Formats: sequence, C-alpha cells, structure tokens
Amino acid sequence: MKKLLLVLIASIAVLVTSCGKDKDINPGTGGGGTKPPVDPPVTAVNYLSLAKETRNFISNNLLTSNFSYRANTTTHANNCYEWYNVSQIYADAALIAAGDASQATYMNRTFQFMENFWDKTDLRGGYFASVNLNGTGAAGDKFVDDNGLTGMVYLEAYEVTSDADKAAYLAKAKACADWLINSGLWDSTYGGGFWWNTSKPDKPTQSNGVAMQLFAKLYILTGETTYRDWASKVNDWLMMNMFDSASGLYIWKVDGGGTGTKHYEKFTYDNAIMLEADILFGQAIKDPSYLAKAQAIGNAMNAVLWNAQYKGYIFNTDPTQTRVNPAWCGWGSQGMIRLYEEDKNEKWLSYARNNIDALNKANRNADTKAYYYFAGFAGNDRSPEIEGVDQAWMQRIQAMMSKYPNK
Repeated sequence: MKKLLLVLIASIAVLVTSCGKDKDINPGTGGGGTKPPVDPPVTAVNYLSLAKETRNFISNNLLTSNFSYRANTTTHANNCYEWYNVSQIYADAALIAAGDASQATYMNRTFQFMENFWDKTDLRGGYFASVNLNGTGAAGDKFVDDNGLTGMVYLEAYEVTSDADKAAYLAKAKACADWLINSGLWDSTYGGGFWWNTSKPDKPTQSNGVAMQLFAKLYILTGETTYRDWASKVNDWLMMNMFDSASGLYIWKVDGGGTGTKHYEKFTYDNAIMLEADILFGQAIKDPSYLAKAQAIGNAMNAVLWNAQYKGYIFNTDPTQTRVNPAWCGWGSQGMIRLYEEDKNEKWLSYARNNIDALNKANRNADTKAYYYFAGFAGNDRSPEIEGVDQAWMQRIQAMMSKYPNK
C-alpha cells in the first residue's frame, strides 16, 4: 500500500506511495478549489451526508460503465488499480451498513468486475495489481497487502449482503487467504513473514497485518483451523520482529540482505491495521488480553501519531513528512471506531471524529467535494491529484462515523 520512498522537492518532503504500486505519482503542490478558513465556525457535522457527497463525486468522475473505477482524475484517468476498486467496495459496504441500500448494486457489480484482476493462468490464483478500465490486460506484481485487504473487504460485503452474492463473497475471501498461504511469499528470510509482493523487495508490517486480520476473521466465520494457525503464525512474527516496545507501536518494514535492515518509522495506518488485527485475533482465540493490546496500540497512536494542534493523525513519524493523506491517515479513524465498537469508550470516537474533521479541512475541496492526495493540515500545499482510493476511504470512514452521532 505504499511506494514509500522519501523524496525532497523544494524543501518539501513528499511521499510516493502505493498499495497502488505502479502509479509513479510524485505529488506536487498547487491543488485548486476553495481553501478552508483558518478558524471555520463550529457546526454540527452530518457524516452520512458527507459520505454521500463523496460518493456522488466518485460516481460522476471515477465510475465507468464497466463498474470499474479510474485511478484518478488526472495523470492516471485511464488506469484501474486493484486496491482502489476494492476500497470502493469497502466504502459502499459501509454506506449499506449505515442504511443506504442503494449502494448494493454498485458494490456487487464491482465485485463481479474484480474477476478481471484474478490470475486465471495459475492454479493458486491471486489478484494482479492493475487492469485496463474495460477489464483487459491484467498485469503487475501480486501484492500481499492488496490480496489480504481484498479478503477483508469481501468479508464485510458478506456481512451486509443477504442475496445470492453472500456465498460468493465468502468463497472469494477464502480464495484470497488461500493464495496468501500458497503464494510462496512467506519464507524463512528474516525469520518468517510475508514479502510485500511477488518481487520480494521487503517485508512490511501492513502486508502481514492485513493477512493476520483475514486469517483471524475467516477462522471466526468458518472454524477452519488452518486460518487460526496462520493468524497465530503471523502474529508471532510481527511481535518478534516489528513491534517496538519503546513506543508501543509497530515499525514500517524490514528489508536488505542478510539479517535485514529495519525501518523504524511509525505509520498511522500500519498501526490502525495492527490494532484491528489484535481485536480480531483475540475474538478468534477467545483471549481478552488482545483487546487490551489493541487498546494499548490505540493509546500509543494517540500519543505518538496525533497532531494535537490540528487534532488529526500524522502520516508517519518522519519529521519531514508534514502533509496528510485521506486514505492512510483516515485509516486511523477506522481503528478508533473498531476500538469503540469493542469497549464503548467514547474517547476513541472523539479521536476518530476529530481526525475526519481534520482531513475535511486539510484535503477536501469545498467546491467539488473531492479530496486531494496530500495536503498540509491547514489546507496548504495541496497536491493536484484526486486519487480514487482517497475518495473511497473518506466515504467509508464518514459512513462508519455516521452510526455514532456526537452526543
């Protein structure tokens, strides 16, 4: 989910990122639209309306007649990326859960389109990273994080679906997990762990975290012990290799030759993923200590990854990273909502809500209702790209937040 090489341009460090792998976007400055006031008036926020406004922008600017989605509105308007598409399914599932049944058609039709990404030449299957807008030309590496996230997306779609598609969602989620198990991307290098993708450049926390989520959730739903055992195996590797006890957070990745080089930057979405993975694993093995572990990660996120001035999550702990991204920073809100759903502590909702509000101030174009790829917390230094995945994640977390109105 990240291309994550730091590039310093005109004294502003920006990140080239990916679960959208082949974009090669180098976010610039100069995004247009109405800039937010420094101190906007305090008003009640209708998150469901905001989610629907975001969905309208997506439908009018990114959706194709094939029920695929353009990667962005600028440099990659003719590209279609796997994790962008499934993030939109995730977003539509959240709107359905919030009471908007009209999204089911979009969700189910895009699920059908996703078959174009599946590798039909390999008995193990797996999703490729990209296709053309009409579904032809499946290509690129296969990514562990994309396939793991896709399985989790399908399990949420499974939960909000009652028709014949329900069984298909569960079956394809299992196919994603089975590809992970049989892909050959888990090996003994660095003591275990999944490689990021089939090129094997590194082993990141987030790839292993979403795999752990998927295995744990599938065990809960199916009782198949293979999934429980893999969830345990991934958890053990992450704890041994990626958890930084000094901060209470997970580091970025390990790469390089020999014993490997560890990268100690802490990312908001890596830790939001791990927080949710611990919740699910604790449910799977019926061990309440994992909820306590997830709560500890949440507290560490709010100590280390929170910008107290603007009340929002930072992208990562690299001090040169001064801009925020809707998908990767927005993931923090999902993590906090997941914690609230488990322990009903209102403090988690406060962080989730404030983070959404901060992203709406920083990244949202008040005229078009679209979200810029990167921006400063004050709405400065907006990059011009309007990425589909960012729209999807803002739709999703706003729909999730709408179920818990501020009291």
